[in-house]
Amino acid sequence: MDKQAAVVAVENIHTQFGKQSVHKGISFELGKGSLTAIIGGSGTGKSVLLREIVGLQRPDSGNIRVLGTDIWTDTEASVSAVKKRFGMMFQDGALFSALTVKQNVLVPLVEHAAVPPALLDPLVNLRLSQAGLSVDVGLKMPSQLSGGMRKRAALARALALEPETLFLDEPTSGLDPTTARSFDKLVRSLVDDLGISVLVVTHDLDTLLTVVDRIIVLADGKMLADGPVEDIVKLDHPWIKSYFAIRTMTESANGS
Repeated sequence: MDKQAAVVAVENIHTQFGKQSVHKGISFELGKGSLTAIIGGSGTGKSVLLREIVGLQRPDSGNIRVLGTDIWTDTEASVSAVKKRFGMMFQDGALFSALTVKQNVLVPLVEHAAVPPALLDPLVNLRLSQAGLSVDVGLKMPSQLSGGMRKRAALARALALEPETLFLDEPTSGLDPTTARSFDKLVRSLVDDLGISVLVVTHDLDTLLTVVDRIIVLADGKMLADGPVEDIVKLDHPWIKSYFAIRTMTESANGS
């Protein structure tokens, strides 16, 4: 794949924390309109890599291009412009607790887009709807929402600027199974119906086995495996076999 055409191009990323090497030459590319998951054990730097891709944490070496722009070496104006073309949803939602849901969604629109005032309310309502929330939820404070609704509110904010790409960090963590599966279907619809490219860090087996197109496995600072879900689950590697065996054991215990 042409690095310029790739939605995300990660090339030879090295990350060191003190004496600990978290990434030892991570490289991969993401095409348009796909849902890709990054998985790995604790300490493999999954969320760190996501933060590096969106420009929040600088790797020690390597290059990262998002939508054709090098996040760490291009001009400030170029990087600022490309950041308006993607959305980020953090693990805890990272909503502003002192603002209503509507005001949270408004923040990127007011700060980064020249939207006529008369169109702000309709646009916020559209983003709430795309995230599976009713308009009246916009009047609530984050503290008044359930965990699932907070995740959807955070997604609505991530969708505010009509992004071409979404980055999600453990979006279903802390959710009950029914709410998590509903969120998965919502994200899948964003890929299928709107053509948004999604990169998600997750440990949720149901997410991986029901809505994801491709899995990237990190281990020992390297990319252990990369491919379609159906290929990854068949790999004869101890960690991968153990990881996916958890679901098999659970299904057997439930008699399914």
